[in-house]
Amino acid sequence: MKRTNTFAVRPLSDTGEQLLRDLLDASAALWNEVNYERLMRYNDEGGYENEDVWDADTGRLEGKYKGVLGASTAQQVIRKNSEAWRGFFENKKAYHDDSDTSVTEYPEPPGFWGNKDEGRKLHTVIRNTSYTVEWGERSRLEILVGSELKDRYDHTGRLRLEITGDPNWPEYEKQGRLDLWYDETDSTFRASQPVTVSDETRDTPLAEETAALDIGANNLVACTTTTGEQYLYEGRELFQRFRDTTREIARLQSKLEEGRYSSKRIRRLYQKRTRRRDHAQEALCRDLLERLYAEGVDTLYIGGLTDVLDTHWSVETNAKTHNFWAFKQFTERLVCTAEEYGITVEVRSEAWTSQECPQCGSTVRTTRHQDTLTCPCGFEGHADLTASETFLERHTEEAVRPMARPVRFEWDDHDWSESPRSHRPKEQRTDPSTVHRDGNVASGES
Repeated sequence: MKRTNTFAVRPLSDTGEQLLRDLLDASAALWNEVNYERLMRYNDEGGYENEDVWDADTGRLEGKYKGVLGASTAQQVIRKNSEAWRGFFENKKAYHDDSDTSVTEYPEPPGFWGNKDEGRKLHTVIRNTSYTVEWGERSRLEILVGSELKDRYDHTGRLRLEITGDPNWPEYEKQGRLDLWYDETDSTFRASQPVTVSDETRDTPLAEETAALDIGANNLVACTTTTGEQYLYEGRELFQRFRDTTREIARLQSKLEEGRYSSKRIRRLYQKRTRRRDHAQEALCRDLLERLYAEGVDTLYIGGLTDVLDTHWSVETNAKTHNFWAFKQFTERLVCTAEEYGITVEVRSEAWTSQECPQCGSTVRTTRHQDTLTCPCGFEGHADLTASETFLERHTEEAVRPMARPVRFEWDDHDWSESPRSHRPKEQRTDPSTVHRDGNVASGES
């Protein structure tokens, strides 16, 4: 299985910190130069008319920076930029494909990692053979640096950094390319280490039950299981905070001097907004899948994004589904986490489930108002929970057990905890691995 250890690191001295900053800054400068060369060719500007983005002389730029970064790190920065451009072209192709609704907004080319005048984004990527990690009482990370940096700081060998806490996956078969960056939000250096772990670490489902998820615009997830349980994760407050931050970013951008597009405060707000969303996603996936595993679920159905847009498309729904909730990212995270529990995730059509009456089967006479679905036949129920139940029955082709009173969850910036409207006393459930820490336990992402 593919997993990721994410942890904070600390240089051992002031000199070591400055060396690390110079390394990250040089990596950002290399990224920017490569990106500029490709962007000019993409836009047919600067005398590069009729040239392809892949015609950029990256070999020259590698030679320019390898003395500071080391040849392998310079190569990895260029490779990461190439991956970003390939992703851009794939998204652009999907955008122009009428049968593919995974990309609904025109994609932008890869951006720059800050600039020299306003400050670059301190970030680098290090080949899997150019760093070592040791876990224990004094966990440490050692990374390769270029000869020019070694001479500048009278440094020998690799740069050693102290690791804060313990990993989620200390035993792995193979490590991948390391991402290392400076997090301006809390003034901390962080690293992300992809690893391959043995399939023996995967749990085995306790039974052969099934569950279905409805991804909503106001309620993030509504889930029904064949055991008769229903879970509802509410998202209005999260989205409101996301929108408030977005408006503040727009306000600050409107005050920038002509020719400027960002500032340190704007970048921090973007990071804060993304971190808040990602943390809520990670915790939701972990909390939900722990519950489904305990219920004996081995198969989880999730509706495709096409159906959400076809049925509910609006400017606000589009903003919630793509910009805020990041549907594709959430689905990938859900699949990845489910793998640990041996739960299979299948994306299926959920067309019209949110409009179908479970009593009479009508899809044209029903009316949805906010969270309520009503039908002239006399049915009235929670729209998203009803949709997840209908979705489940459609793909299991059998009636599910009588529904217990749904368990509702609210987000308090740290945990998904049961709402007072649930039928059980308020409790908190989350896995420590989803909590962002810099203390004795290093955070991990799945």
